[in-house]
Amino acid sequence: MGRLSGFKYRDVTRKLKTFGFVFDRQAAGSHEIWRQPESGRKVTIPNHAKPLPEGTLRAILREAEIDVNAFLNA
Repeated sequence: MGRLSGFKYRDVTRKLKTFGFVFDRQAAGSHEIWRQPESGRKVTIPNHAKPLPEGTLRAILREAEIDVNAFLNA
């Protein structure tokens, strides 16, 4: 298990809020679009009960341009 395993939807959204992201809209199925108003960046986050796979979370952080260490320390 890596450093980014075990994060649930609620944990990820709580940390994204500290980076200025806000809920934008509901997307297809159980996915949501979150937006950072200052930069205009958007990320798609799956809203599932199970923890997010590590690769999915890494892709979300890459799309949001957030460093892994900054995310873990937020």
